[in-house]
Amino acid sequence: MLTMPHTLTFECEYVNGQTLALMPCIDGIRLADLVAEFERANDFNDPAGGYGGIVPAYFDLGPLPDYFYGWRETFEGDQPGEIYALFCDCGEPGCWPLMAHVRIEGERVLWDCFRQPHRPNRDYSGFGPFTFDQTEYLLAIEKIAPFGITD
Repeated sequence: MLTMPHTLTFECEYVNGQTLALMPCIDGIRLADLVAEFERANDFNDPAGGYGGIVPAYFDLGPLPDYFYGWRETFEGDQPGEIYALFCDCGEPGCWPLMAHVRIEGERVLWDCFRQPHRPNRDYSGFGPFTFDQTEYLLAIEKIAPFGITD
């Protein structure tokens, strides 16, 4: 059974009031808020960091379209298509990231297999998956593409 696709947008936020962070929003809700709600509901209350948006100035993600299609080399582990869906709220990706797998399935883009690499025992299987129409997904990524590295 196919579900209705979600809508991906990005909010521009700033780390320390000056460095651009791109916060993924799913159906108008910040991804950081969605995952925080999921973690609270699942009693993931051990001391942890907070999530923030993607900060292209702090980490070479390469061209953002390639990054958000999962076409870059992996950053953590060895799973192809895995991206940092969120960085830490301090702006660093390795500090407290949320990882996700990006897959293209026909005319849809799927985000699933979320994980917190610093808490490998946490089970995120109930979070997502989030499916996006590929055309709409590309339009959302093209809007933020100028903020990434282009060479």
